[in-house]
Amino acid sequence: MPTFETVRHVNHSPERMFDLVADVEKYPEFVPLCERLTVRQRRVDDAGHDVLIADLTAGYGPVRETFTSMVTLDRPALAIKVEYIDGPFRFLDNRWSFTPRDGGGSDIHFWISYEFRSRMLGALMGSMFDRAFRKFSEAFEQRADALYGVGV
Repeated sequence: MPTFETVRHVNHSPERMFDLVADVEKYPEFVPLCERLTVRQRRVDDAGHDVLIADLTAGYGPVRETFTSMVTLDRPALAIKVEYIDGPFRFLDNRWSFTPRDGGGSDIHFWISYEFRSRMLGALMGSMFDRAFRKFSEAFEQRADALYGVGV
């Protein structure tokens, strides 16, 4: 099962970075492969976390796949959990966390594990997904710089 993990040091507060990642409806504007994202449902769970059910359409060349996930936004912990519901995967689990750095800025922790349902789709899109995941946290940093400026 492919897994990717990275920590990226950025010049923005953990709160700003959490807000940026939590704003899923903006993903088509800057996230690699994300062509469309629609939030189907919003609610607050028993722990007080915002929970979204969202459909994301990823595309590369002529291939388009839409999958549904549940996104749990844990603002007090500055953590985001993405759990797979339906689509082309057998499994997908994604975690984000945001921690302050001494002297300002924050560390973005990004982790994802997934497996395509179809071996053919996995062969077709697997390496492309790997490359895209390597660019995800960079895309969020660039978006933060564009929105908030380059400083802390």
